[in-house]
Amino acid sequence: MIYSTATVPVNPQGEVTLTRAQAWAGLVMKARDARLFLPPGLCTRCDVVEESATHIVREATIAGDDLREIIAFDAENKVSFFQATGPREGVIINELFEDEAGALQLKFYCYTGLRGKTPNGPEEQAEQAWMDGDKGYKSALLSTLKRTRELLAEGKLA
Repeated sequence: MIYSTATVPVNPQGEVTLTRAQAWAGLVMKARDARLFLPPGLCTRCDVVEESATHIVREATIAGDDLREIIAFDAENKVSFFQATGPREGVIINELFEDEAGALQLKFYCYTGLRGKTPNGPEEQAEQAWMDGDKGYKSALLSTLKRTRELLAEGKLA
């Protein structure tokens, strides 16, 4: 199994300040349509196929992999992406919280495995290294916040 975590400040010095509600709106938009947040061409399809007050189900093609995710919302706190189908199994979580100083933080953590691969085998070890590396989920958190600021500036963020 793969466990990875990363935390970044929502409002680093020199950036336009996002409120918790604005950061949350960005996370919800990303859950509903990853194409708005991922590099061009990485996500070629992202459709919400089921919706309720507590969750959505989306089907997407990301990096050439077809997947289905059940995405649960804990309003203004946490978005949990449960991997129903696709190369991974498990859960990926994005969480907003205040640190000891009261500064808003965005945390990623996951507990996943790769379907059909040996637990802790070479494929999972490579995935772990990628998740923990510079191009992994920490960079995804930073790009999510950057895109959220862009959408705010464009007047597309409620």
